[in-house]
Amino acid sequence: MPRTEVKVFAEDDGSCPFLVWMDSLPQKAQEKCIVKVERLAEMGHELRRPEADYLQDKVYELRAAFQGIQYRMLYFFHGSRAVISHGLVKEREVPSKEIELAMNRMKRFVGDPSTHTHRR
Repeated sequence: MPRTEVKVFAEDDGSCPFLVWMDSLPQKAQEKCIVKVERLAEMGHELRRPEADYLQDKVYELRAAFQGIQYRMLYFFHGSRAVISHGLVKEREVPSKEIELAMNRMKRFVGDPSTHTHRR
């Protein structure tokens, strides 16, 4: 199975909500999240629970946990690429407003991938 290219969503001003969120996490939690992103690159659409799950309307979540805290990274697919929208800490279920935010970013990304792709 070919690797899936993983991209990070960028706002119009170039900022990346996912990277800002990651920087706010404890180092060990960041490491666990990075492992999940690497698994997404390896498995793409084939990645399933407990590492990933489909939420709704083409939005998925990567799932990581550290010290009882549930970390979620919302993403979507655009062609053969996976695009990470943003991350959050979850208590019970992913709030619908977070899914709507990812859906909005997906729409913007599809409309202009070059503007909304983080450049390293």
